[in-house]
Amino acid sequence: MSEAIAVVRASRPNFLVLAPLCVGQGVAVAWQQGEPPALLDTLLVFVGALLAHAAVNLLNEYEDFESGLDLITTRTPFSGGSGALPEVPRAAKRVLAAAICTLVLVILIGLYFLWQRGLPMLVLGTAGVALVLTYTRWITRSPLLCLLAPGIGFGPVMILGTLVALGAKLDATAITVSLISLLLVSELLLINQIPDAEADRKIGRRHLVITFGTLFAARLVSALFVAGYAVLITGIFAGWLPWPSILSLVTAPFALWLACKLPGAIDQPDALNVLLGTNVAILLATLALLIVGLSL
Repeated sequence: MSEAIAVVRASRPNFLVLAPLCVGQGVAVAWQQGEPPALLDTLLVFVGALLAHAAVNLLNEYEDFESGLDLITTRTPFSGGSGALPEVPRAAKRVLAAAICTLVLVILIGLYFLWQRGLPMLVLGTAGVALVLTYTRWITRSPLLCLLAPGIGFGPVMILGTLVALGAKLDATAITVSLISLLLVSELLLINQIPDAEADRKIGRRHLVITFGTLFAARLVSALFVAGYAVLITGIFAGWLPWPSILSLVTAPFALWLACKLPGAIDQPDALNVLLGTNVAILLATLALLIVGLSL
């Protein structure tokens, strides 16, 4: 494998769809407010979010390789990293350089929107950059921060940041949508930490799976699912979300099935991998359906 291919793999392109879906929610809310955003600004927001997601993935891959985690973890299709650097160790510096370059591009896009929108953009943009830079090395040492940081990054920071960048309002609809994403994305990262718990513990990480055990994590996955759908239903009945947003509840039975199966699958790698894949599909489908519901 060439170093260039290793860099691309380290960005985890299969998972980069999450950022456009989160931005898409912000764009849908902006359209619902009745003021179609400028095309250039919309494109820049999508590009910036995609680059930010790639940057955190690249930094995570580089730091996991340098810490030795990549050499002791058991990879699955949904956890444990891409495996690119253990296969091509000489590409490590290129992965770090790619992470820095993508983050610089994100900052440049952020500076453009800072010039356009002022202080609110500075607050959200700084929070986003801080999450990218600190997640692997520091946030993963704090159980509560490790749980919430991914959801905050893809929920409030990315969705509300999109709305600020596009000159839209941070109304009840925006807050509700960002909270749904916060809960579901945090759930995604939590369940993906279950197979990695032992390896993570050996290098000093302290997320909730390590601190309270896998059974507690499985129950918390269920609680986050319930909370996410509860916010969705509350938002619809309170009038914060349009009624077509109820389409997102199509995924609820699958989430219930997953929550019931998860405790019994924790020690069965094949069964757990099926649930990890199902979980990704549930998250992406829920966010996509929410965009459709907001747009109708």
